[in-house]
Amino acid sequence: MSDSSPIVRDNLYSWKNFLFATIVSFAYLLLSFFIVGFKTDQLILLAIFNVMYFISSITRKFILAFSVFIIYWIIFDYMKAFPNYKYNSVHIESLYNMEKNIFGIAIGNNSFTPNEYLLIHQQTWLNILTGFFYLCWVPLPLIFAGILFFKNRKHFFYFSLSFLLVNIIGFVIYYIYPAAPPWYVQQHGFNFIASTHGNTAGLGRFDDFFHTNIFAGLYSKSSNVFAAMPSLHASYPLLVFFYGMKYKFGFWNFLFFIIMIGIWFAAVYNSHHYVLDVLAGICCGITGLILFLFIAEKTTFGKRMIDKMVSAVS
Repeated sequence: MSDSSPIVRDNLYSWKNFLFATIVSFAYLLLSFFIVGFKTDQLILLAIFNVMYFISSITRKFILAFSVFIIYWIIFDYMKAFPNYKYNSVHIESLYNMEKNIFGIAIGNNSFTPNEYLLIHQQTWLNILTGFFYLCWVPLPLIFAGILFFKNRKHFFYFSLSFLLVNIIGFVIYYIYPAAPPWYVQQHGFNFIASTHGNTAGLGRFDDFFHTNIFAGLYSKSSNVFAAMPSLHASYPLLVFFYGMKYKFGFWNFLFFIIMIGIWFAAVYNSHHYVLDVLAGICCGITGLILFLFIAEKTTFGKRMIDKMVSAVS
C-alpha cells in the first residue's frame, strides 16, 4: 500500500492533469461568456467538476463518465442564445386544434382539451402528487446513472449515451417544429409573444401549497418556452424503465413504471404539455433507443467507442 500511494498521488496531481483541468475550465468559461454571458451556475459546475476531478481516483472516473450529462446541460444552456422561434414559425393554434380534434373531451356543446378539462377539475391531492412526480424527472435519470456507474460501466454508457442521443433528437425537433405549451394558450391565447418567459403553470399550485419556489426556480432557467414538442420529460423515465428492465432491476422496475406514468400524466395535468407532446416524447425516446442500440451493437464504430469509454473510467 505504501508503495502505491505516491503513484496514485502523482497521477491525481500531475502537471498534465492540472493543465487539462485548467484548459477545460477556461475554454468553458470563455465559450459561455460569448454565447450566453457569465452566470454563477457556470462557476458552480466548474467547482463540482474540478473538486471531483482532483479529490480521488474514483471521483475522477465518476465525473469524467458523467461528462456525458454535462455535455447535455451545456447544449441545453447554450440553446438560450439561439431561440428556435427565430428559425421557424411557432405552432400555437394549429397544435391546440389538433389536440382538441384528436383528444377533445365533449361537455354539452363545448369541447375541451385534456389540459383544459383537468384544469377545471383540479384537485389539491393531484396538485401535490403530480408535483412530486414532476420533481423526479431530473434526479431519477441521474440517480439511475450513478447506480449503473458503480454496478457496470458498460451499462452506464449505454444509458447515458442513449440519454444524450434522445435529447439531441428532441433538440433538433424543437428547431424544426417550435411549439407553444398549453399554459401559453391559457395565458396569451394564440398570439405569438417572443419575449415570453418560462412559467410554472399548474406546478405553481405545488409551490403555493408548500410555500416554496422549487418549480419557480427551475422554470426561470428555461432555455425556450416554445419547445413543448416533443416532451423530453416523457422520454427520460421511459429510458430509465427500459434499461431497468434490460438490466434486471427487479422490483425497482415497478417503481420506475409508476414514476413514468405519473410524469406523463403530470405533464398534461399541469398544462406543460399536450397529450400529443407526450406521445411525441415517447416516440422520441423509442427512436433514440433503437438508433443507439443499433450503433452500439451492430457497428464497429459503436462497439469501439463504448469499449474505449469504458476503458477510460475503469
